[in-house]
Amino acid sequence: MAEKPRLYYFNGRGRMESIRWLLAAAGVEFEEVFLETREQYLKLLEDGFLLFEQVPLVEIDGMKLTQTRAILSYLAAKYKLYGKDLKETALIDMYTDGTMDLIFLIAMLYFKPPEQREKETELVVEKAKSRYFSVFEKILKNHGQDFLVGNKFSWADIQLLEVILMVEELSATALSKFPLLQAFKARISNIPTIKKFLQPGSQRKPQPDDHYVATVKKVLLM
Repeated sequence: MAEKPRLYYFNGRGRMESIRWLLAAAGVEFEEVFLETREQYLKLLEDGFLLFEQVPLVEIDGMKLTQTRAILSYLAAKYKLYGKDLKETALIDMYTDGTMDLIFLIAMLYFKPPEQREKETELVVEKAKSRYFSVFEKILKNHGQDFLVGNKFSWADIQLLEVILMVEELSATALSKFPLLQAFKARISNIPTIKKFLQPGSQRKPQPDDHYVATVKKVLLM
């Protein structure tokens, strides 16, 4: 039996969360090693595991993969969540690059001072609706299919659901003007592997808190 993928990261969302989502959606069990001390991070550096001195790090198939995008692309291809041809693959790359930009905007909010965070949260929510949700609403309307690409469940659908739920944590009414995205959210959330990942007790991480932020800053000397 193949060993489970092993994920090295903090006990929180950050750049690893989309990787957790993708593995969970594929029905793949994985192990996690949480970085809690500066010494753990330095040991990974000394052992030569962090190619560009950055986490996340994923051990899989005898490889030690770094760089979020490379990890996600590998997993999507391995677990048949990519496109069937170059055109579909390009569309999935385009959609996931867009949603990843929004995910990172949200992730950085939690590292802002409290007095700055509230104002910037409003800006991020408005950008999510005007720049991202409006685009995906149009895509779904134009092709009239259940999924974003090729009428087949893919990495693009997984990551869009992830960011929808992140934005709704900031603003419960964020989808109020996007009926097709509301239906998309319900549809994708009911895929068995996704539904399981959304249940309490899964390896999905909660919103970042002060402890998570402090741990990241301590380990990376931010």
